[in-house]
Amino acid sequence: MSEFCTEEFRVNGEELLAKIKQLVHEGNIRRIIIKDKDGKILIEFPLTFGVVGLVLAPTLAAVGAIAALVTEATIVVEKEA
Repeated sequence: MSEFCTEEFRVNGEELLAKIKQLVHEGNIRRIIIKDKDGKILIEFPLTFGVVGLVLAPTLAAVGAIAALVTEATIVVEKEA
C-alpha cells in the first residue's frame, strides 16, 4: 500500500504555469490541486506515470487560463512517500 505526502506552494498568477511545469518535470507526483487565495479548488488533476507531452498539453492550457485570472494561488502537490 502506497503512502502519500503533500506539499503546498504559494505562487502569484504569473508564476503558476512555470511552477506546474517544474513540478511535473521533477516527477514522482500523483496529483496536483490548484486553489485560489480563499482556498477554493480551481482545478485538480491526477498525474499517472508516463503522462507527458500531448496528453498533458490541454491541462497546461487550462492552468495557463487560470493563471491569467488569479493574482495568487496555492499549489497542493501529492507525492508518493
